[in-house]
Amino acid sequence: MSDESISERIERLVAEEHELRSREQGDTADDLQADAARLRAVEVELDVCWDLLRQRRALRDAGANPDEATARDADTVERYWQ
Repeated sequence: MSDESISERIERLVAEEHELRSREQGDTADDLQADAARLRAVEVELDVCWDLLRQRRALRDAGANPDEATARDADTVERYWQ
């Protein structure tokens, strides 16, 4: 997966995140629950994509092959210390 394809995926996820957040006020209780679950999934997927992109950039900066970067599981990415 290239940096460009990861960036494109991030852009699509951000657009979906904005759409879900804009619908919150008009949602019914059932829709709100479904949207909240999807929003959480989008947030996690964004974190995984950003992590992968950062790994690729770090490898490239270190003179290594960025294709050696691998997407880490959501559990790992979500437990990083900020």
